[in-house]
Amino acid sequence: MNTKAISTPGTDTSCDFCGRTLLRGESAKFYVNGGARRAVCALCTSRAVHEGWLQEGAVHELEAGDAPVRRRSLLSRLRGRRASGEVPPPSGSLAGELDSRAWDDAAPVPVRARDQPREARRVHAVAANPDLKIASACGLFNACEHRRTLAGVARSLGLPTVAVLPCEARPSIVELVVAWELCWYRYEVDLSEEEPHVGLSAHGYELDELSELERTANAIADESGGLTV
Repeated sequence: MNTKAISTPGTDTSCDFCGRTLLRGESAKFYVNGGARRAVCALCTSRAVHEGWLQEGAVHELEAGDAPVRRRSLLSRLRGRRASGEVPPPSGSLAGELDSRAWDDAAPVPVRARDQPREARRVHAVAANPDLKIASACGLFNACEHRRTLAGVARSLGLPTVAVLPCEARPSIVELVVAWELCWYRYEVDLSEEEPHVGLSAHGYELDELSELERTANAIADESGGLTV
């Protein structure tokens, strides 16, 4: 069987924007770019307009001296506003921030974190009397969750030796050392905090790890884990 070549009249039209050959029945729109007439497929018309290509029917606007309106870049808009006095010229590192930040036309200059006033840390006055510090530390321990730990160990090992010691190097710190023959716990409370809390700072299993002062009792513990001076 002999094959017969089938040809279609006319020439193929390609999109000057994406290079795709237009399908049969697909029509192109014509734009002007760089003084040359360009064929653009229906899929690329919005991209062509975005790039500044002018539709052929609007060429007379160019001839009349009307340039197509395009949105100026951020840097151009900022420079125009500075020249007109709307925005003061930046100085230092703020200049790079202004040029790189995506501004709206009416957006105010954001306040940087380092320009905001810092919130003052609330510090409570700490009594200088050691007895008051010890009493305060015991009261805080009696209201904390570590009291249940002390009570649980006491049920197995008996009542512990308790030493409540204000720290000489750090006047706001009070240490509470709870010791049995087989283990010990050291707790710490900072009385200068707005809401002081008791935290476990260390624990061990040998009494030799403690100083003589930490093994000298100046408070007592009851079966519920509460401390009394």
